[in-house]
Amino acid sequence: MTCPLLYRFRVIDKIPEKPSPAAVRGTLVHAVLERLFDRPAAERTAAAALELLGPQWERLLAAEPELATMFAEGEAGEAERDGWLEQARRMLERYFTMEDPRRLEPAERELFVETVLESGLKLRGFIDRVDVAPSGDVRIVDYKTGAAPRADFEARALFQMKFYALVLWRLHGRVPRLLQLMYLGNGEILRYEPDEADLRATERKVEALWQAIRRAMDTGEWRPRTSRLCDWCDHKVRCPQFGGTPPPLPVLAGGAGEGGGAGGAVPVVAVTADSDGPEYDDL
Repeated sequence: MTCPLLYRFRVIDKIPEKPSPAAVRGTLVHAVLERLFDRPAAERTAAAALELLGPQWERLLAAEPELATMFAEGEAGEAERDGWLEQARRMLERYFTMEDPRRLEPAERELFVETVLESGLKLRGFIDRVDVAPSGDVRIVDYKTGAAPRADFEARALFQMKFYALVLWRLHGRVPRLLQLMYLGNGEILRYEPDEADLRATERKVEALWQAIRRAMDTGEWRPRTSRLCDWCDHKVRCPQFGGTPPPLPVLAGGAGEGGGAGGAVPVVAVTADSDGPEYDDL
């Protein structure tokens, strides 16, 4: 949806990208909020969340040492890192102005969901939080470490949430009652109540996106789509819109590759969406 060529570089070519401080900060804040709910309700305070920040950053560094390269060496790098962590602290403090976690008992956190549509297309995703009321009503909650979008971009932001709702509906046969996006960047909350018509339309959109991907795999044509997000893209050097040349397409299992068809590629669509700053809804 953002850029077919970017999709190719990330998903087909699997070209590594340098760590993004904004995206990593989002991962860090998500990890703190997930583990905050491990504590007894009365202990879910802002102070407790801030206590988790340092250990969770160390855990991320241990798992991915290359994250240390986000900051320069020496005193300048330390100052940059400290400012980066301070922004994460402010986001965590802001979370407590938006809801009181002492009054919540999530049914699920970082829930992996997967279903197969009638067409055979498999959908996968991770949901930040699922709340279930005594009535059985389901609320899907997603934390965003950026600012809330303008009104004309809300539909794009909600697509990810409708995707999750579609998967849960197909899994359990009940439409989630509420979709809730919590923007920790500025403290706003976007809420939406979906219905079956919404989710059927989302299913048609996902199917159409998959067909577009298959066509690109058959033809080898992954067209770039320029936008302001190009300024943050790691792949400008190989993008024809900026004078670059994409590498040859890799040969995929089943015979897909340059000039070849999709062959035996497994039809899977997954949504990943933890990002801060420029956000990508990656299919």
